[in-house]
Amino acid sequence: MRKILVIEDERASRKLILKLLQNEGYEAIGAENGSIGLQLALQECPDLILCDIRMPEMDGYEVLSRLQQDPVTAMIPVICLTAQNDRADLRRGMELGANDYLTKPFTTEELLSAIATQLAKQEMRAKQQQEVLQQALSKFNNVVYYDSLTNLPNRLLLRERFYQILAPKLQTHQSIPIAVLSLDHLDRFIHSLGTDYSDLLLQAVSDRLLPYGGKVGTIARLNSEQLALILPPVSTRPEAANIAQSILDTLSQPFDLEGFEVFLTCSIGMALYPEDGSDIDSLLKAANTAMKVAQQLGGNRFQLYTADISEKSYDRLMLEMNLHHALERSEFIVYYQPQIDLRTGRMVGAEALVRWQHPERGLISPLEFIPIAEESGLIIPLNEWVLQTACKQAGIWQKAGYSLKVAVNLSGIQFNQLGLSQRIMRILEATNLEPSCLELELTESAVVKHPETAIATLRELKSLGIKLSLDDFGTGYSSFSYLQQFPFDVLKIDRSFMRNVTEDSKNAAILIAIIQLAHSLNLKVVAEGVETFEQQEFLRQHQCDMMQGYYFSSPVPANVLEQTIVSYTNPSC
Repeated sequence: MRKILVIEDERASRKLILKLLQNEGYEAIGAENGSIGLQLALQECPDLILCDIRMPEMDGYEVLSRLQQDPVTAMIPVICLTAQNDRADLRRGMELGANDYLTKPFTTEELLSAIATQLAKQEMRAKQQQEVLQQALSKFNNVVYYDSLTNLPNRLLLRERFYQILAPKLQTHQSIPIAVLSLDHLDRFIHSLGTDYSDLLLQAVSDRLLPYGGKVGTIARLNSEQLALILPPVSTRPEAANIAQSILDTLSQPFDLEGFEVFLTCSIGMALYPEDGSDIDSLLKAANTAMKVAQQLGGNRFQLYTADISEKSYDRLMLEMNLHHALERSEFIVYYQPQIDLRTGRMVGAEALVRWQHPERGLISPLEFIPIAEESGLIIPLNEWVLQTACKQAGIWQKAGYSLKVAVNLSGIQFNQLGLSQRIMRILEATNLEPSCLELELTESAVVKHPETAIATLRELKSLGIKLSLDDFGTGYSSFSYLQQFPFDVLKIDRSFMRNVTEDSKNAAILIAIIQLAHSLNLKVVAEGVETFEQQEFLRQHQCDMMQGYYFSSPVPANVLEQTIVSYTNPSC
């Protein structure tokens, strides 16, 4: 039933219109003045508003103006009712957002016709908006779920396809093979012929592998050198080994790349569900471990995963041993990357990023040591130290009058620990930092495994006054339903969406859609990886809230950041 709000100060006229609308099958709501009308418009979200122009206290023009200022009511069609037929009055109403005018006295037919026309137009607008949204979501899904070069599924879609295969129950004697394939010596090929030919080669390899997916399998691209395959169920390990050998034989045939005859070998690692893992991530990890063994044995071979295969090379083992002592030896450093308000150009915060200053190997990237820390359990004390260090530094800045917000990443392991809120509160009290100046960043994977528990933890953190940010949006599950369920304040768009955004219309459309959808959920948006003036202006034009990236500053130590704080900060968080 369509809902219509009638804002009319004359009681008799209001009652007459309400009765007429109810008799016509509409749900009709009356308001005796503009103030009440605005309240009801927000509460009831009517499909259409009939508003008298000449009213005491707040006239119809003021009502129109305020309706347009609020995003909740701005799109509701309004028909103005007036006793005057002055063109200036009509023009003023239209400029303020009125969709139609009826001059008193009007007939029942005129009123119902005007209402029907506006509701039909509103329905058409809603349909068009839905189509635009669906197109944006379709483009977004294409970017999120598929590799742009090969058009193969990516890791995210691979995960979903795996669980779709599991939905029909497997026969007890069957296993699902998961293979990770790496092209041998691809770097030499790129060095000899260039990246364009390597792209052609990867596309040709993908095409040649497609038949192995069958009706239920999937082939996906994991990165520039690796593909993953979910193969149809097998009954024995030798059957899986035969498939792997067949893939090797298929790829050993020469490739014709625009006149160049190219011979290729690859290394394949294979794991079986459920023997080698119960979820896609553990199976990919096992298959990747087996693939590395195949590489170490010279390549051009396959290796089935077994429990006694060790992934850790001597170098990795030594790095883990050193990592155990790095914290007590004060080898870690926290760097800070500024976050800039795109509206004002002011620095409003900084993300805390840990670096390892190894005494022999120099500065080690977190991409190298964070995975080891997560696997060894060292990520918990390391994250705790980073949080304490960042809060202490922000407290120093706050005391000096520069109240920068500091953003700190929480690992999934740390987030799911008991007593998280109490530990963070103790750190805030010890460092004298206002909770509103701390923003905790979490990835989607950290909160989606146990959503009910995660929501409770997030609400507890938010009740302390801490801001919550969803990090790397677009690289994980990327479900908009999660954004509605979880009480985040900020959405951080992953840096991958910034690449070629000013040249690639698809990327631009996706980025705009994310910003608009985030704003519709009252989330602030931070874009990562901003490296050019053009990217900055694109974000500013489309109302992105904040940015961080090398265009303004790379991550730097606190003492370096302090040199720019004075001229780029706001007085409060």
